[in-house]
Amino acid sequence: MCEPFIRNHQFNFIKKQAGILEQALKTNADPKVLESVRYSSESKISELFPDATDNQKQMLETIFKLKAAEDFQKHLKALEPHLMEFPPISAKQIQKLFPKNKKLKLPDLSAIDYRYVTYLSWVDIATNKLFIVYHLNGQFVGVEGKYTPTNKKGFCFLCNRYEELALFTAISKKRPTHTTPDYYKAVGNYLCMNGQECNKNLTDIASLEKFIDTVIG
Repeated sequence: MCEPFIRNHQFNFIKKQAGILEQALKTNADPKVLESVRYSSESKISELFPDATDNQKQMLETIFKLKAAEDFQKHLKALEPHLMEFPPISAKQIQKLFPKNKKLKLPDLSAIDYRYVTYLSWVDIATNKLFIVYHLNGQFVGVEGKYTPTNKKGFCFLCNRYEELALFTAISKKRPTHTTPDYYKAVGNYLCMNGQECNKNLTDIASLEKFIDTVIG
């Protein structure tokens, strides 16, 4: 049995590339166009898994050799047992990430399918705060900030999909040298109102990690 090796955002990226090829097959694209799409998708997936074993490579490449559009969902389903879950985290661990929030309201951790999680997030309606938990460089980090629904659609800075947005504003812990004691810097970005949907759409973690670095240093 192959060990899980596909992270949620990587699985989403595979689905996206498979969807492009599936659409090309459905529209009876020119054979040269199909071959170009196949090559492009395979190359991008290969770059995403530079350390993949031969067995893993074969597993990933299979989907881009399909000839019938109806076979894609079946093969994507076959990859699901190889998804890496978001690392186990307890309520106590989360509370330690946000020590100033003595009455922190947590989501139901037992109801989450951690295979499809890149980052944990939830909103405390009472305080209009959004909390994000991410696993970075072997440890959990937490970011909290003001959560303001915009009542409009736009592109999420994390998943880059066109969705209902909220403005997330966090206070940066980074302090330039020689600043006054009352110095502070707010970092704001528009992200999906629905964190679960955002996790389904996320194909790249660069923006998330850059934002976290900006806030916590």
